[in-house]
Amino acid sequence: MPLVIKNESLPMKLDSSIFKAYDIRGITPTSLNPEVARRLGRAFGTHAIKCGESVVAVGRDGRLSGLGLSQALIHGLCEAGVDVIDVGMVTTPMLYFAANTLCKSGIQITGSHNPRDYNGFKMVLGGRAIYGDEIQTLHRMMEELDWDKPVTGQVSQVNIDGAYSQRIEGDIRLKRPMKIVIDSGNGIAGASAPAIFRALGCEVIELFSEVDGNFPNHHPDPSKPENLRDLMAALKDSDAELGLAFDGDGDRLGIVTKGGNNIYPDRQMMLFAQDVLSRVPGATILFDVKCSQRLAPTIEAAGGKALMFKTGHSLIKAKMREIDTATVRPDGQAQAALGGEMSGHIFFKERWYGFDDGTYAGARLLEILSASPDGNAVLDALPTSFSTPELNVGCHEGEPPKLVAELQDLAKTYAPFANAKINSIDGLRVDWDDGFGLIRASNTTPVLVLRFEGHTEVALHRIEFDMMALLKMVKSDVSFAAGH
Repeated sequence: MPLVIKNESLPMKLDSSIFKAYDIRGITPTSLNPEVARRLGRAFGTHAIKCGESVVAVGRDGRLSGLGLSQALIHGLCEAGVDVIDVGMVTTPMLYFAANTLCKSGIQITGSHNPRDYNGFKMVLGGRAIYGDEIQTLHRMMEELDWDKPVTGQVSQVNIDGAYSQRIEGDIRLKRPMKIVIDSGNGIAGASAPAIFRALGCEVIELFSEVDGNFPNHHPDPSKPENLRDLMAALKDSDAELGLAFDGDGDRLGIVTKGGNNIYPDRQMMLFAQDVLSRVPGATILFDVKCSQRLAPTIEAAGGKALMFKTGHSLIKAKMREIDTATVRPDGQAQAALGGEMSGHIFFKERWYGFDDGTYAGARLLEILSASPDGNAVLDALPTSFSTPELNVGCHEGEPPKLVAELQDLAKTYAPFANAKINSIDGLRVDWDDGFGLIRASNTTPVLVLRFEGHTEVALHRIEFDMMALLKMVKSDVSFAAGH
């Protein structure tokens, strides 16, 4: 279908709710449509040129609205005068790969783990993720730019599948063959991940590899246990050793053991940190405030520097860049060699580029586990505790940050916290010797995010009770549901 672009030269008011902390995301075609995409192209391209960038890679995931948005985005980028490398339908990590090897900037059109009628844009400019105030700058530019401009940028189509696959296959070495189940949930990872794992020496049982933006089997979000049921059933009914699950755009990984245990990302980070630190001693390992209290001691026992930071994949990436700029290692390795967050974004800088990639994280996991005759035993032996799922407390728009500020103030004199360590880097995290509680404001939706962990069930219940009692002091109508 040919692209139809309106000759719109007047200012246009956009739905401000689509401009999130880390990306632009909304429902198609109501709040997000080709005209919005075209305006983003114009604004991003104009901003890129001011920053010295003249080439932008563009990719899209398997969402049904992706092609139309891609055509409009590319048109807008060309109007701004930048050249476009169109890499087609790829995972978000593959777009990041293009923005590391073919150019330095890129935009991925993706709805990530959101429902099927959503889509959005993840952006990299000059090698760094766009987030926060810079997204709001693009918002203003999209509404106010003069739109009567000729198209001057050029478009080239490049297939990066081979180069990306070869890069992973050249880096990973399994010490023994492994049989695995891969559930791509009809997301875009299904087009590339199974073949890559076979090339690494795995026997692969595939679930839902056909890319289908209707997501007819289950939603591609491995952070929710209900989306792992098919993977668990396939493991039970086969002789496969391990199960891997990918989200809709392929930048997050879910891991399920033969026994049906879900290995959450903070426990994955324990294994990855030990492995990375064996080659990069003394490196800094970043993780977000939602991660297990067991993670930092594991990092330190392996000889690393544990650094807790704010939640958000763009924020973690920016902090890793800051650390590497401030500290130059004599061995040439990145000081911030590894980062990760509870949502499932894992960032390898040792042997990789520092961007989040579910396929690469899965390959690194298998490389570690293949050194043992029983990979499940390795995963099951990782330090664990008792914890709640992530809980969301619904609030009015703009309410969560105000509530968090009140909680941080009350925490200073709240008796149950007398012997605890209070951290306010991102919300309110309170650590006791036997567990922690967290209440923070989401950066993307008007909710408070809660998580509680205890070394014992008794400790978990005590911590949850004390944290909820504090929360009720500022919000008496608390009700919550599992979320992320």
